[in-house]
Amino acid sequence: MFLPMILNHVNRISTAAFNAIKIMEMNSRKSPYFTSEEESKSASPSKRQTRSGKRQAIRIKLDETTGGLNESANEMVKVKKVKKVAASVEENKADKPFLPENWDTVLHNIQIMRAKKDAPVDQMGAEQCADSASSPEVKRFQVLISLMLSSQTKDQVTFAAMEKLKKHGLSVENIINTDEDVIANLIHPVGFWKKKASYIKRTATILAAQYNSDIPQTVEELCKLPGVGQKMAVLTVNIGWKKSVGIGVDTHVHRIANRLGWTRRPTKTPEDTQKDLEDWLPRPLWDEVNVLLVGFGQQHCTPIKPQCSTCLNKNLCPVGRSLVEK
Repeated sequence: MFLPMILNHVNRISTAAFNAIKIMEMNSRKSPYFTSEEESKSASPSKRQTRSGKRQAIRIKLDETTGGLNESANEMVKVKKVKKVAASVEENKADKPFLPENWDTVLHNIQIMRAKKDAPVDQMGAEQCADSASSPEVKRFQVLISLMLSSQTKDQVTFAAMEKLKKHGLSVENIINTDEDVIANLIHPVGFWKKKASYIKRTATILAAQYNSDIPQTVEELCKLPGVGQKMAVLTVNIGWKKSVGIGVDTHVHRIANRLGWTRRPTKTPEDTQKDLEDWLPRPLWDEVNVLLVGFGQQHCTPIKPQCSTCLNKNLCPVGRSLVEK
């Protein structure tokens, strides 16, 4: 009765011992999935299989990346150095004074082409619109009004409107006592004549109240008047007060300066053009350059179909060269 139990127990012990020996043998063998103990420790636990379904030995090679990392770091340093140098070059360009090439020759050629002084601006510009027989205060007021009328308006139309205003009586006191509708009819057909009639009426009232019926002496104060912009203010001080405070830049000056490359880079507004021109153009030329370039723009360097073929600067002007070569 006890014999079967004893045999069964012995059989169990033998099976357990056999399994233990098998496990020990397996542990003592080198894993087929690694090339070294170090690789076995470093390997990913995932196992890849071949298409046949058999497990494929994973070979993980410890790459000596120190050199690679150093090379990568060196490349990063080089890139940073290049960027830093490029930025430094740009800063130096920005700091370096801008001076257009051959600007004096170009300007002299324009003076030659404008020697006759027969452009509309020469005969009907703001300086010619004022009544020479009037008092200095009235003449300054008339210069201001002519410049207010000139925006978006040809010189011929502005001059005709000024003639009608002067015949009516163009002084601060007389404008205050004139109905706005009457002023509008007198200045028609200048651009935006209705708005400008309102500006003129309001300006006269301000001048009488704050400036003893004279005009302000600074660009900043003039720009506070209704309808007065930067160009108008600069030219008003230049002409009315005989003070060279800046370069008046209208559409002609703005266009020509960009065509000639007289700005550090292409400018979008007359104000930007004024700043660039004043940075390099000698101050004694500031008063002359407005009328000079306006007349040049009216007769030669026109907005459409400029007369580059007959221009003395056709080989010096970037636009002229490109058009002549065609």
